[in-house]
Amino acid sequence: MPKRTKSSARWLTEHANDEYVRRAKAEGWRSRAVYKLAEIQVAERLLRPGIRCVDLGAAPGGWSQYAARIVGGKSRIVATDILPMDAIVGVDFIQGDFREPNVLANVLGVLGADKVDLVLSDMAPNMAGIDSVDQPRSMHLAELALEFADQALTPGGDLLVKLFQGAGFEQILKDARARYGRVLTKKPKASRTRSPEIYLLARQFGMV
Repeated sequence: MPKRTKSSARWLTEHANDEYVRRAKAEGWRSRAVYKLAEIQVAERLLRPGIRCVDLGAAPGGWSQYAARIVGGKSRIVATDILPMDAIVGVDFIQGDFREPNVLANVLGVLGADKVDLVLSDMAPNMAGIDSVDQPRSMHLAELALEFADQALTPGGDLLVKLFQGAGFEQILKDARARYGRVLTKKPKASRTRSPEIYLLARQFGMV
């Protein structure tokens, strides 16, 4: 078995001792990421009964799980990821890379003629630990989420997307401000302090 690096061993120790990891296990959530969305939800009320929502990069399903509990059965939640995901009541899951035309067509087909009210994206690349590699990959995923939202959102809809501060960050903010009436960033408590992770919240699509 390959020997663990010091950084991976440190991450495993930190993960095992993490308050939000322990809470997620105790409360039945699929990931600690649920607490990031929950904090933003309390402040911004993105999720509402009857909403139509797409969750990009959804696996293992924490955000979809939380959204389904908040919005109730009369809403529509469509989740997609290249990885498999166990079923969640009230969530339609499509496995595949939404960058591929056939997968994107499947996602849009499930939505039907309806535009959505909210696009969520907690996507992140597999990190190489090299900023010059990781940062462009993460910004590319954010750009893809922004482009998907252009196709899927109803006027006045909202987008919540993970970003990493660094090269390309200001350009993403600029692009969002050209599309949305209200753009702000959020750093939830469950987002580790040392992480450059931050969330872009863009509201009021098309109302610039």
